[in-house]
Amino acid sequence: MALPDLTVDELLTTTRTVRKRLDLDRPVPMELIRECLEIALQAPSGSNRQGWQWVVVTDPEQRRRVGRIYGEVTEKYLGSGASASSLFADDPERAKVQQRVGASAAYLGETMGDVPVLLIPCIETGGALPQGNQAGLWGSLLPAVWSYALAARARGLGTAWTTLHLAREAEVAEILGIPDGYSQGALIPTAYYTGETFKPAPRAPLDEVLHVDRW
Repeated sequence: MALPDLTVDELLTTTRTVRKRLDLDRPVPMELIRECLEIALQAPSGSNRQGWQWVVVTDPEQRRRVGRIYGEVTEKYLGSGASASSLFADDPERAKVQQRVGASAAYLGETMGDVPVLLIPCIETGGALPQGNQAGLWGSLLPAVWSYALAARARGLGTAWTTLHLAREAEVAEILGIPDGYSQGALIPTAYYTGETFKPAPRAPLDEVLHVDRW
């Protein structure tokens, strides 16, 4: 397929979390998902282990079951003081943004099971997650997940990086037949998006988080 005319910088700065603008009615060809995953497999992997596995969920009943769990966890999360909409209450400008994030998170919680494709990336752990340094473990999966999101954006697909379902990871593993010894890293809803107004998000200035040579 013809890819949109995006520079590398435009792709990197306009790959946004898409929730309300996911097209729930338009099917996504599996071949398009395969293209995105082929690109994802080029991401770095510690010691070149390539211990990742990718579960692509398109069956309506399976999506419904996973979506129900995600929705229940989302409802609980939004009722806690840790949700996005609860943050930065003392900063009116940031509070407005957080309220919008909270509203879109609630919408995705209600519609996750209707998204045409749900992707669950997994990493081989052999059992319980190791203590100590897990950066190497997750560093061998999460860059590939982000590559998938970038490849999807370049092909007219929207994604959202979610992890709330991990509170009930074992239940999702049972639904999808994920074997023992593999841990899920995320749940990535994927669909065509509506509109073409993606732009860089407001961020705190670099100098507020940059440290050169010493903190």
